[in-house]
Amino acid sequence: MSWWLPLKGSTFAGEIDGLFIAILVITGIAFVIVEAGLIWFVVRYRARPGRKAFYTHGSTRAEVIWTAIPAVTMVALGLVSNHYWVQIKGRNSIPPNAYPIGIHAKQFEWQVTYPGPDGKLGTADDFTVRNQLHVPAGRPIVLALSSEDVIHSFFVPQFRVRQDVVPGMDIKAWFQATVPGTYELGCSQLCGLGHYRMRAQVFVHTPEEYDAWMKRAAQGEASE
Repeated sequence: MSWWLPLKGSTFAGEIDGLFIAILVITGIAFVIVEAGLIWFVVRYRARPGRKAFYTHGSTRAEVIWTAIPAVTMVALGLVSNHYWVQIKGRNSIPPNAYPIGIHAKQFEWQVTYPGPDGKLGTADDFTVRNQLHVPAGRPIVLALSSEDVIHSFFVPQFRVRQDVVPGMDIKAWFQATVPGTYELGCSQLCGLGHYRMRAQVFVHTPEEYDAWMKRAAQGEASE
C-alpha cells in the first residue's frame, strides 16, 4: 500500500505498517457497526403519531457482549504491539554492532555528530554537521539524542521512527535503513515559532558511498 503510506525504508516498516493496518481495519469495522446501529435505532424508534415513549432497562447480556468484545480486542492489540515495542524500543533492543551517531536538537536545527575513524562518540576525532544525517544502508544505527532547550521529536516517516528528545535526558533510538535515497528529518513536536523550519536531510548511502563521504567529511568537506 505504498500509494498511501510512505516508502518502507527500514527494517521496522513492514511490522509497523501491518499493525497500523490491523488497527485501521478493526476500528473501521467497529465504526461501521456502530453507525449502522445508530441509524437503525433512529429509524426504528422515531416518534410516531399516537405512539407513547416508554422506559426500558435494556439487556444485561447485550451490555456484557459489547463490552467484552472491545476489551478482548484491546488486550490482544496490546500484546501484539508490546512485542513490537520491545523489539524496537526495548531496553536491550539495540544491536551490539550498531553504529553510533549523536544528534543534538535546538531551536531550530539538528546538530549531527559523527564518530571519527575510531568509531566512537566523545573522542577527539568526532566532527559535527548541521542539518545533515548520513547513514549507510543495511547497518544498524543508534542515535544518542539530546536537546538544548525544549522538547523536540526526531521523526523520519520512511524509517517509521519517532522519538521525543527531552532536555536533560540522554535518549537512545535505533533503526536500520534499507533503501538508499534522500529523505527528510522533521521535528514532530511543536517546539516554538520556528518549528516549521526545523528540518534536516537524511542521506542513506550504500556502504561504499558512506565510506567515501566519511573521508571527505572528516577533512572538512561535509556535504552531500
